Amino acid sequence: MAGNTFGQVFRVTTWGESHGPALGAVIDGCPPRLPLSPGDVQLELERRRPGVQAHATSRQEPDAVEILSGVFEGRTTGTPISLIVYNRDVKSQDYDALRDVFRPGHGDFTFQAKYGIRDHRGGGRASARETVARVAAAAVAQKVLDRDHVRVLAYTLELGGIRAEKIDEASIWDNPFFCPDLEVVPAMAARVQEVKARGDSLGGLVQVRVRGCPPGLGEPVFDKLDAILAQAVMSVGAVKGVEIGAGFGAARMLGSEHNDPLIPGGFASNHAGGILAGISTGDDLVVTATVKPISSIARKQQTVDLEGRPRTISVGGRHDISAIPRIVPVILAMVRLTLADFLLRQRAISWP
Repeated sequence: MAGNTFGQVFRVTTWGESHGPALGAVIDGCPPRLPLSPGDVQLELERRRPGVQAHATSRQEPDAVEILSGVFEGRTTGTPISLIVYNRDVKSQDYDALRDVFRPGHGDFTFQAKYGIRDHRGGGRASARETVARVAAAAVAQKVLDRDHVRVLAYTLELGGIRAEKIDEASIWDNPFFCPDLEVVPAMAARVQEVKARGDSLGGLVQVRVRGCPPGLGEPVFDKLDAILAQAVMSVGAVKGVEIGAGFGAARMLGSEHNDPLIPGGFASNHAGGILAGISTGDDLVVTATVKPISSIARKQQTVDLEGRPRTISVGGRHDISAIPRIVPVILAMVRLTLADFLLRQRAISWP
C-alpha cells in the first residue's frame, strides 16, 4: 500500500505535487444520482485557497476545479469521479537553495530516507498544497451526508494561545481566522502580526462538531469510528494530536465525572464526544486537532545537507504564518470523508 488512498467503500485517492502541473482526486464508491456540479466543489475550495487572507501565503492560485468523469447531466453516475485542479502560480526558483538542504520540521529528511529522492520544490507531495484534493473530494462526500442530514462544522478554537470563549456558528466563515468568537479575533490578528515581525510562526487548535450523526456508525475493535477519525485527522500534515470529546482532559477526571448518564431522549452530557466502544451514539461528534506551528520560518535554523554537513538556513518563499485558518476546511474535509465511508459501510449491514 502506497498510502495515497483513504476509505473502504467511499474510496478517495489523491495525486499531485505542490509545483507539478496539477493536483486531483479520484473517488470510487460514490452512490449514483446525487446532485453534483463544479460549483458545489468550488465553494469548499475557496475556503482553503491560498492568497486570500492577509496573513497567509501570497501564492495566488485560483483553484478552479474541473470534474472529468463520473457526473452526467448534473448527477453522479456511480462510476469513478475524477477531479482536477491546475497549479497556476508556481515559483519553483524560490526553492533552488533548498535542493540539497533539509528544512527543519519538514518532510525533506524523511522523504529522502524513504525514497532516496525528493521533490524539493515547495515540499512536493508532502506540501500542504496536496490538501486541495482532499477538500474537493470531501465536497462530494458531503452529498452523501446530506441524504442523512448530517452537518459538519469546523472552526478555530485557539490560535497562538488565544482561545475562543464562545461558539457562535453563524460567525465562523465571516472572519479571517474562521473563529466562532468574534470578540477574540482582534487579539488573534495582533498575535499573528507580532509573531510575523519576528520571522516566526504559530500553532493552535481546530475543533470539529458533527450534528445529526446517526447512532451505530463504526466497526468493532480495529475500525472504531474514533480510531479512523483520529487516523484521518492525523493524516493532515500539520496535525500532531487528536482528541475525541473530553480527550486528554479525561485523564484528570473521575469515572463519575466522565461517564455520560443516559436519560430519556439521549445523554445528559457528552464527554465521550459522541462515540462509545468505537460506535457513534447519535450525540454530537466532537473532534479537536492540535496544529503545530508552520515549519517554514524566516529565522535562522541549524540543519544539514545531503552529505550530512552542518548548514544554517533561513527559509524564504511564500508561506503562511500559521496553518490556521486554511487547515480548518482540510480537517473538516477529513471528517466528512470518514463519515461518508462509515455511512455507506453501515448500509451494507442494515436491512429494510
